[in-house]
Amino acid sequence: MKLALAGALLWALVGAGSLHAQSPSNLEALQQRSEAGDRKATRTLAEAYYLGRDGAQQDFAQAARWYRRLAAQGDAAAQTTLGLMYARGIGVDKDMTEARKWWSLAAAQNDPGAQHNLGMVFLEGQGVAPDPSHALHWFRRAAARGHVLAQRIAGLMYIEGNGTERDALTGAVWLVIAAERGDEGAQEALKTLSPRIGAETLSQARSRAAPWLAKYSQQR
Repeated sequence: MKLALAGALLWALVGAGSLHAQSPSNLEALQQRSEAGDRKATRTLAEAYYLGRDGAQQDFAQAARWYRRLAAQGDAAAQTTLGLMYARGIGVDKDMTEARKWWSLAAAQNDPGAQHNLGMVFLEGQGVAPDPSHALHWFRRAAARGHVLAQRIAGLMYIEGNGTERDALTGAVWLVIAAERGDEGAQEALKTLSPRIGAETLSQARSRAAPWLAKYSQQR
């Protein structure tokens, strides 16, 4: 029995705290500050143009310009967002090579969103040959960083032996973690796969998942 490894490319706006309303003159001042190397100003500009707020008309090309500036300065969240803009052709020409470049830079900084996105690229063969083993490598890294969708997909890949030898216990651990954190896909997978996993293995998985879940609970 094969279960679909449902997933999607994910992105995140670069957090800059609450944004104050900007007049056109304030936007010009932000641009000057950004040109001088002020990362906070660059974040504010990127978000304002992406969302079309705080005095800026929505302009994805302008958003990409400021995200690119921030990404080039090493900001992992901006790299992840810019990668998705290239993957989807938002404000830039669609270019999976550029998307992978920026996600690889962010993933090297342990950005779980970028790691998940690289996993999807290699799982689905988006601009590259499908490589389940390489995909699982990135899903595992994202899962270890707390990315709930990566936890679900890694769990299913271990149970199915996709990109690795079948390992019901490791797969069940990740599914339990994702399910307990509210992922409905993982919850449904556990219902479907419980007879196949077996009660004893599932009990072991819940024990192994407990420390992870306690850590996430403390982070709330």
